[in-house]
Amino acid sequence: MRDFFHRFGASDAACDPFSPVCMISLALIALLVSLVATLWVRRLFRRQACRYAADAPQRFHFGDTPRMGGLGMLAGWALALAALPLLQALHLAGNIDRPRLDLTLWLLMLLPAFAGGVLEDMTQRLAVRWRLLLTLTSGLLAWGLLGVSVSHLGFDWIDRQWAAWPWLGVGLAVLAVTGLPHAFNIIDGYNGLAGAVALVVCLALAHVALQVGDRELAAMAIALAAATAGFLVWNYPRGLIFAGDAGAYLWGLLIAVISLLLVQRHPVVSPWFPLLLLIYPVWETVFSIYRKLWRGDSPGMADALHLHQLVYRRLVRSVLHEDEAKNMLARNNRTAPYLWSFIVLTVVPAVLFWRYSGVLLAFCVLFAVSYVAAYMSLVRFKVPRMFQRTRH
Repeated sequence: MRDFFHRFGASDAACDPFSPVCMISLALIALLVSLVATLWVRRLFRRQACRYAADAPQRFHFGDTPRMGGLGMLAGWALALAALPLLQALHLAGNIDRPRLDLTLWLLMLLPAFAGGVLEDMTQRLAVRWRLLLTLTSGLLAWGLLGVSVSHLGFDWIDRQWAAWPWLGVGLAVLAVTGLPHAFNIIDGYNGLAGAVALVVCLALAHVALQVGDRELAAMAIALAAATAGFLVWNYPRGLIFAGDAGAYLWGLLIAVISLLLVQRHPVVSPWFPLLLLIYPVWETVFSIYRKLWRGDSPGMADALHLHQLVYRRLVRSVLHEDEAKNMLARNNRTAPYLWSFIVLTVVPAVLFWRYSGVLLAFCVLFAVSYVAAYMSLVRFKVPRMFQRTRH
């Protein structure tokens, strides 16, 4: 095997800190395992899917579709990273520092929230407060086992005061790890939406991690991106399986911890970089809480007034022909691409300006303003004419 890569000029690169050989190997393992495992999970839990409520406010599909995609993605991600010793034996893993990439600690951190997500996907009866408690437990484990903290905020005049109160950094980190899984769960309403967000965010995190020489975090992010891609093969566009709460929690927990460790280990990376990457699910959550409190409702009560749901109702039907608009699967599949534009508007500047806190903060504010404007436009039925088509 080593001679094979040497023949194609990859042997020397494999020992280089930025070798693509290791990352490609990890990605292929995660992709293939997730692809096969997700299909197996779909067949295993197909009958169990008939227990899901047909009148849930966030249900926008026909038929009984299993929601256990998180199991397949976890298998792909974990087995790819567990294969690092084999890749190193074959001289394909370069100089990844395996002690810094202790998979056991990461799995222990994931266990409470992920187990709660699986239980909710199977029973649909786990109360919101218990799900919050389980993700909080994972957040505390992320701090206790992996040492996550927000070490700086990217502005010298704030950082001088911030350093005097380290408990604030710990509290903010635990809040981020606790909240992001639920943010991904909120946007996971249509085929390919949350999965595409997770995929692109992971690739952006891996890119910056490699820029600062952190192969361990890059490997984590690339393995998760590849596992997500394996899941998306079955999720988009046909919707054969959903990520479920377990999948959303997996994305949120891993992306939150990778982001926090990246900023914590490398002060050159602005803390506003991961926030801009994740501003869409984060702002969707904040705006949803505000909207429900303003109406006098509980923030934990499910509704059908999120941005992606308004796009589904107001915009997609105006674009499709009448026969297509009557097809729920067609409408479901056409919704995510509209929201992907939000991903582009945040990921591109985040990757370009990952060092510059002021620029990143400005783009965060710009996104928030654009989101509110788009939301109000959809509420008032003001669909731009350029998106409208005459029905036949």
